[in-house]
Amino acid sequence: MTNLTDLGIAAIRDGVRDGSFSAVEVATAFNAAVDGADALNAFIVKTPEHALAAAKAADDARAKGETLGAMAGVPIGMKDLFATQGVQTTAASHMLEGFVPQYESTVSAKLWAAGAGMLGKLNLDQFAMGSSNETSYFGNVISPWRRNNGDTAPLAPGGSSGGSSAAIAARLCPAATGTDTGGSIRQPAAFTGISGIKPTYGRCSRWGIVAFASSLDQAGPMARDVRDCAIMLEAMAGFDPKDATSLDMAVPQWEAGLNADLKGKRVGIPKEYRVDGIDADIARVWDDGIKWLKDAGAEIVDISLPHTKYALPTYYIIAPAEASSNLARYDGVRYGLRDLPQGAGLQDMYAATRAAGFGPEVKRRIMIGTYVLSAGFYDAYYTQAQKVRALIARDFEQAWNSCDVILTPTAPSAAFGLGDKTADPLSMYLNDVFAVPASLAGLPAMSVPGGLDAQGLPLGLQIIGRAFDEQGVLNAGLAIEQRSGFNARADKWW
Repeated sequence: MTNLTDLGIAAIRDGVRDGSFSAVEVATAFNAAVDGADALNAFIVKTPEHALAAAKAADDARAKGETLGAMAGVPIGMKDLFATQGVQTTAASHMLEGFVPQYESTVSAKLWAAGAGMLGKLNLDQFAMGSSNETSYFGNVISPWRRNNGDTAPLAPGGSSGGSSAAIAARLCPAATGTDTGGSIRQPAAFTGISGIKPTYGRCSRWGIVAFASSLDQAGPMARDVRDCAIMLEAMAGFDPKDATSLDMAVPQWEAGLNADLKGKRVGIPKEYRVDGIDADIARVWDDGIKWLKDAGAEIVDISLPHTKYALPTYYIIAPAEASSNLARYDGVRYGLRDLPQGAGLQDMYAATRAAGFGPEVKRRIMIGTYVLSAGFYDAYYTQAQKVRALIARDFEQAWNSCDVILTPTAPSAAFGLGDKTADPLSMYLNDVFAVPASLAGLPAMSVPGGLDAQGLPLGLQIIGRAFDEQGVLNAGLAIEQRSGFNARADKWW
C-alpha cells in the first residue's frame, strides 16, 4: 500500500470513503510522522488524541452508512494563531504562553465540523510578524529543504506560516491552516514547494484568530496541490455574523469548478514586477509560467500597476499601526503573561509585562505603529498610506478591464538561510515585495510551485485574481501545476 503520509486531502478523503484504508490508520501514520520530526520544530503543541478521535468518528460514520464530511478522515495542522478550545493557543509568543481558550475559532470549528482532525498547533512568527519563522518564542522552524539536498546549512521555511509550510513539505500533515496579512501563506508556500491561497478579504471569518492587522488578516489553506487547497477552502469559508468584515455570500463549489482550460481568459503580466536585478532563476520560472498559461489557452497581455512601488512602504505603515492598536490589549490584567515586579504599581506592571512578553520584532512593529498614529504624524504617515492603498486597489480595478488574472513571482528569491537577514529588518521586509499589493487590495492570490532554482530549491508563481474570483485563481494555478510537472520533495534528513 502507498505510504499514507504521501497522500493529500483528496486521496485521503476518497480512500477513507471507499474503504481502501481507515481514517484511524491515516491518523496513526501522521501522528508517528509528527513525533519523528522534532528536529524541524514545526509544532508547538501536539494533539494526537484529537486526530485519532476525529478519525474514529469518521470510521464509525462510514460503518453506519452515514454521509461523510468533506474533510472526514483528513488530519491537519492548525497554525497556532487560531483559538482551539481546550488546547493552548500562543501566537508563538511568551505573552500568551499557557493561554487555553474556552472557545473555538470559526475557521477551526468549520474544519472539525467537516470531519478534519487536528495533529497539533503549528509554529509561526510571533503574532504572525515575520517572513522567516525566526521570531517565534518557541524557536526557529527549520525548512525540510536543503540546498542541492545536501548542504546542511538550515534554511528558512518562510513566514509567518512557516510551521505550516514545513510540516506539509515534510509530509507531517497533508494540509494546514495559514493566515496571510502581507504574504504569510504565499511566501512560505513558495519557499517549500507547496500550494497556498489567500482568499478574498472577508471570505474566511477572522473570529477567534489572534489579530495582527485587522484590515489585512485573512485565513486560507496550505496543501500539497491546487485541488487540496480548493477542498479545504470550501470547508473553511463562509459568512460569520461574529465577524463584521465577513462576506455574506454563498461558498462556491471550488473543487467541482476546477478547470485547467483557460481558453478565452487573459493573463496580465505587470511590467512593474520586472524589477532591475531580478534573480535569473525567478525570471526564468516566471517566463515558464507565462508559456504554460499560454499553452492552456490563455491570452497573455502586458499591464501596468503603477503604484506597486509604493506598496511595501504603505503596508509597513498600515500593518504596524493596526498591530499597535490590536496588541494594546496585552497588558497583564485580563489574560496572558503578567510580570509584577516587587512593589510595582499598575504602570510598572504594564511596562514589565510588555517588555517581557513581546519579542524584538513585535516591539519594533508596535513602536512603528504607535509613531505613525501619534499626534503630528498621523496625517503625514497613516492618512497618506491609506490614500496610497486606495490608489493600489484602483490600479487592480483598472487592470481587470484588460485581464482576468495576473501572474507574477511569489517571492524575489528562493529560501534563504536562517540568520541571513535577521540583522537587517529592511532586507527581511523586502521578501514581501510581490505579495503585499494583493493584500492591500484584499484580492485572492495563490502561490503554486513553478520549478527549482540552480541550488535545487523551490520557486513559486503567484496568481492574483479579482475580488471573489477564487475559482479563476485556482484554475490558473491548476493549469500551471499540470504543466510544470513539479514533483520535487526534500530528502529526509530529520
